[in-house]
Amino acid sequence: MTDPNIQDNLSEHERLSDELESRKGNLEKLMGLGIDPWGGRFECTHSASDLHARFDGFDREKLEAPEVQVSMAGRLVALREHGKVKFGNLLDGSGTIQLFFKIDVLSGSAVGQSGGANQWELLDALNLGDWIGVGGTLMKTKTGELTVRVGEWRILAKSLRPLPEKYHGLKDKELRYRFRYLDLIANPEVREVFLARTEVVKAIRSVLDARGFIEVETPSLHKVAGGAVARPFSTHHNALDIDVFLRISIELHLKRLMIGGFERVYEIGRVFRNEGMDRDHNPEFTMLEAYQAFGNLDTMRELTEEICREAFRRVRGSTLTNFRGNEIDFGAEFAMRDFSELILQHAGIDIRSNRDRAALAKVCKERELEAEEGAPIRRLIDVIFDGLVQPNLIQPTFVMNYPVEVSPLAKPHPDIPGFVQRFELYVAGHELANAFTELNDPVDQRMRFQQQALLRAAGDDEAHPVDEDFLYALEHGMPPAGGVGLGVDRLVMLVTGAHSIRDVILFPMMRQ
Repeated sequence: MTDPNIQDNLSEHERLSDELESRKGNLEKLMGLGIDPWGGRFECTHSASDLHARFDGFDREKLEAPEVQVSMAGRLVALREHGKVKFGNLLDGSGTIQLFFKIDVLSGSAVGQSGGANQWELLDALNLGDWIGVGGTLMKTKTGELTVRVGEWRILAKSLRPLPEKYHGLKDKELRYRFRYLDLIANPEVREVFLARTEVVKAIRSVLDARGFIEVETPSLHKVAGGAVARPFSTHHNALDIDVFLRISIELHLKRLMIGGFERVYEIGRVFRNEGMDRDHNPEFTMLEAYQAFGNLDTMRELTEEICREAFRRVRGSTLTNFRGNEIDFGAEFAMRDFSELILQHAGIDIRSNRDRAALAKVCKERELEAEEGAPIRRLIDVIFDGLVQPNLIQPTFVMNYPVEVSPLAKPHPDIPGFVQRFELYVAGHELANAFTELNDPVDQRMRFQQQALLRAAGDDEAHPVDEDFLYALEHGMPPAGGVGLGVDRLVMLVTGAHSIRDVILFPMMRQ
């Protein structure tokens, strides 16, 4: 007896094979009639959303009194036959609109070198998913639906594979991420997320541009991976015969530009970190990094709040959002908490007076936090904070005053020895932004790089190497400055309420 699951799979395979053969036959039919199935230039006068916005409120008589001529192109996503008329749905970049085909209108119109075939007969050679261009006039059906009465049409591109079943069939998240182009067709709300992402980036630029910042582009291939505590991707440049790294941060090149006289500078770009993947991490992601000469941590705090609020206002018209079951308010003044006080509150250890490696390792063991054997102080502090403190930071909160061990590029705190002028912004238990009063002392910077290099030699592959080129630049004098890095993908997640970072990256990295 045949396994029902196997039988179902065989039936599905047979249906797909039949569908592919049908589409191939229609392709050959068009080509046999001398019709190019891959189209060319087509002039569009309207989009679906434009037509709906302008004419949905018209009644039938008002709409058809002066005929409204339209020319549109898009993907055919539905086609229904009713004797001598057919109805279809056309999907363009803005939405869908109904099409009305009538035999007595189209049967007298030939299509190109069609060998006598008329436009009505050639509708039989169409498949769902085909791109077509249509010309006609607007009408309203008896049910009041805005519709294009098609006077002529042409094929623009043949679809040789079927769309997701019944146009709404792509629901599996894994498949949606792998086949984003189908996801965009089958799930219109996905398009809205990425339109919102575009608006978030516009909001970021509008705030920075209004403050006199200059947008730049800096290299993605670095000879030395620096600017963040992370493991890089490496590759080899054949012509120069050197190993290079995909950037893990934008920071050090923007600081070089400040040394060169760019007093307010920013970049929105991809960075790459060779790390695990989960709902909050993708190996390549988008960062904003901005640096302001003569600014400091307070300057960056004000800038970060303004960017977040502007993104919410532009996309949502409100500063409230629901994210993973939490009601979050970006309109209220962001809280400020001290890093050491939070560690003391949630982990029971005062790192201002006790940053002994053994004591930190003991906390990790007692609280069942995973830290590799022999982990350095930097790593143990990170593990304690990430495991015990971070999940409790729900409303927007600036965590201030970090230990120097975890902040090799920040200026020392003037009043708290062993700590630096740094904040991280946390929302819903996740880091959103990271800012420093930037270290511009080349002697101190060299010492910290050397300390990082010792950790690296001891096996910490996330520690900074010594970047001699950056130190050489820094020795020419960098103005005092504030700098901030903000995760654009995570801001989009908060604005849209997306559950996973993969929901806001068009083509996320996927396992094989």
